[in-house]
Amino acid sequence: MEWLATYHIGGIVIGICTFLIIGLFHPIVIKAEYHWGTRCWWGFLIAGIIGIIGSLLVSNILLSSLLGVFSFSSFWSIKEIFEQRERVIKGWFPMNPKRKHEYLQQ
Repeated sequence: MEWLATYHIGGIVIGICTFLIIGLFHPIVIKAEYHWGTRCWWGFLIAGIIGIIGSLLVSNILLSSLLGVFSFSSFWSIKEIFEQRERVIKGWFPMNPKRKHEYLQQ
């Protein structure tokens, strides 16, 4: 990890990894809502809390930063999972036919 400081690219690496983490959460939210509906929000909450604890316990600034990005992306996904449900109701995303009854109970 010393080469990051040597070449002054730590910020760029954090930026790229942040972009990838946030980008990864979009399909995760879509798939999670499709398979489990909004009841999976607590999984994102637990992942976020674990990420914060990890961020506080890790002394490496790169890893600590990425754990922070992961945890707050998890928290943001709680909001997104409920908005994804609304997008499914509007017909913008496919509805899981096994859970069709959940969408009709508005």
